[in-house]
Amino acid sequence: MSDEDGPRGLTVPARWALGVAVLLLAVVVALWPRGPSDEQRASGPDLDAARQNAALRACPASGAGQVPELRGVNARCLADGSQRDLGEALGGRTTLVNVWATWCQPCREELPVLQSYARERGAARVVGLQVQSEEADGLSMLAELGVRLPMFHDTDEAARRALKVPAGLPASYVITPDGETRFVRQPRVFTDAAQVRDTLARYASPAREGR
Repeated sequence: MSDEDGPRGLTVPARWALGVAVLLLAVVVALWPRGPSDEQRASGPDLDAARQNAALRACPASGAGQVPELRGVNARCLADGSQRDLGEALGGRTTLVNVWATWCQPCREELPVLQSYARERGAARVVGLQVQSEEADGLSMLAELGVRLPMFHDTDEAARRALKVPAGLPASYVITPDGETRFVRQPRVFTDAAQVRDTLARYASPAREGR
């Protein structure tokens, strides 16, 4: 082995070349474009403009009660991009939670019905939960339909799993003031505001029909 040989048989020039290659690789990794973080995806010019155009009502924050099935389940508020604990946000009062997606045609027909009901005097709280579709597409669809209800986005499908949402959408749940979650089996799709009102009266009462 010559004086120029390294401990692994590399000459000095070879070791220099290897060092330069490693340095260049480090620079490339540092400068390589990365995908947006979760926080970055929650905002930005495109989503900010879409949120402004949709003009949704603010999402509930924390109520007087808890929803055990949704405790610790976070979802993003479509109105402003903030994260909320659904177990806290939806507790304390009768709430109709409607699960929808942009690819679901019956959802497009049902959401305006829910909006119509929510405008009635004495209406229960109605909250939407967008699943399996992009936020931007959801905001665009809501703006197109003129639906301004408070909306959450199920960013990691945790809410869908917690509620055991069926494959076929839409799906609705009535949350009682004491935090019980009741899946609405009939009707599966609301066609008028009176139907929503009657369903809430049945499912929110102790002596309800079905489950």
